[in-house]
Amino acid sequence: MTAAMDAAGSGHGGEDPLVPVLAGLVVDLVRFLDECEDDEVDPDAAVRIAEHVSWVLLRLPEEQRDRFLRVLDEAAVAEPDPARRAYLRSFPHACGLVEDAEG
Repeated sequence: MTAAMDAAGSGHGGEDPLVPVLAGLVVDLVRFLDECEDDEVDPDAAVRIAEHVSWVLLRLPEEQRDRFLRVLDEAAVAEPDPARRAYLRSFPHACGLVEDAEG
């Protein structure tokens, strides 16, 4: 196994500290697009970008998608801001990475 494969989320060996930073940036970008005013970002452009982010995440190999979900969960647990914590927890459902549990 190469170092690049390990850093890409193979689940073996050391965790790349860059992954949580990048995962957080992805979530924060989508949150900004969700919450910005129409005069800040064109609404159609915001939707296209958010949908593209979801499309890319859904195309990740299962191991990488699972790692991304673990990183988001860990970030939510550690997040002191309640609003960001809630967004981190809702992000996988909103992007279609996990299905809503129905009772």
